[in-house]
Amino acid sequence: MKVLVFGSANIDKTYTIDHFVDAGETVSADKMELFCGGKGFNQAVAFSRAGCDTYFAGAVGSDGAILKSALSSDNISLKYLKTVSGPSGHAIIQVDPDGQNSIIILAGANGEISRSDVDSVISGFGPGDLIVLQNEISNVGYIIEKAKDAGLVIALNPSPYNEKVASYDLSKVDYLLINEVEGEQISGSPEPDKILNILHCKYPDMNILLTLGCRGSAFLSSGGEITCCGIYKTTAVDTTAAGDTFTGYFLSGIISDLSIKESLERAAIASGISVSRKGASPSIPFLSEIQNLSIK
Repeated sequence: MKVLVFGSANIDKTYTIDHFVDAGETVSADKMELFCGGKGFNQAVAFSRAGCDTYFAGAVGSDGAILKSALSSDNISLKYLKTVSGPSGHAIIQVDPDGQNSIIILAGANGEISRSDVDSVISGFGPGDLIVLQNEISNVGYIIEKAKDAGLVIALNPSPYNEKVASYDLSKVDYLLINEVEGEQISGSPEPDKILNILHCKYPDMNILLTLGCRGSAFLSSGGEITCCGIYKTTAVDTTAAGDTFTGYFLSGIISDLSIKESLERAAIASGISVSRKGASPSIPFLSEIQNLSIK
C-alpha cells in the first residue's frame, strides 16, 4: 500500500516568547527559528519515519528549495509536488514557556492546487492506497470526490476547521481525525462521548479518532466499538507537530495491520516524544526511537 499525503508545505518562523501577544501589545522574542512545516508536510514526515512508502502532493513557491530538500532527506517522493511562482505557504508561530503555541498561517502556494492537478495526482494511485488530507490547501472537497472514485482509502484531518469543511462530503471519508475543538465545531457538542455518538449516527461508515490532549485519545470504529488510550508523559517544550505526529503514526499502524490499541499506543508515544522537542518536523521521532517504549 502506498501513502499519499496531499497537503500543505510551509516555511515556519517560530518565535520563543514570554507570553502570547495581546491586542495592541508589542513584545520582544527571545529567539526566532526557521523550520519546515505545514500539516501535510509534518504528516508526510511522520508516515515516512514510521516506515511507510510515502508520496507528497502539493505545491511550493519559488522559495521552496528548503522544503523539497527536507522532504527528500526523509525519503519522501516528490513526484507529485509542483512549484509555482510566488511564495510558499508560511506560518508565524508563537511558543510560550509551557510549550503551547499560537499559529498564523498564510496559504501561499498551498492555495494554488487546481482540479487538473488533482486529476493528475490521483491517476497515479489505485484501490487500497491511502490518501491523507488536511484543510490547508485548495480543492480538498474535489480531492475527496476523486479519491473515492479511484477507490482510495481516505483519511481527513479537517484542520484548520472553517466553513469549507461543511461543503465536503464527509460520508466518503473512511477515517476522520479530529481534536476536541474540531470535534465540537463539527458536532456542536463539547463532550467527547457526544462528539463520537453524533458523528457516528451521521456517518455510520466512518472511523473516528478523537484526540483529547492530556486525557489521551478515543477511537470509534465504524462498527461502533470504542478504544481509548492514555498519553506518553514527557515534559512539553513545543506542541506544534504533536497532532500531525499522532496522525501519521496512528494511520501507519493501521495500514501495518496493528490493532487499534497498538496503533493508538504507538501514536501516543510518538507524539509524546514530539512535544518534548523544539520545532515541527524536526521533533517527529523515527520508528526505532519508540519501538522499545510503552505507556505505563
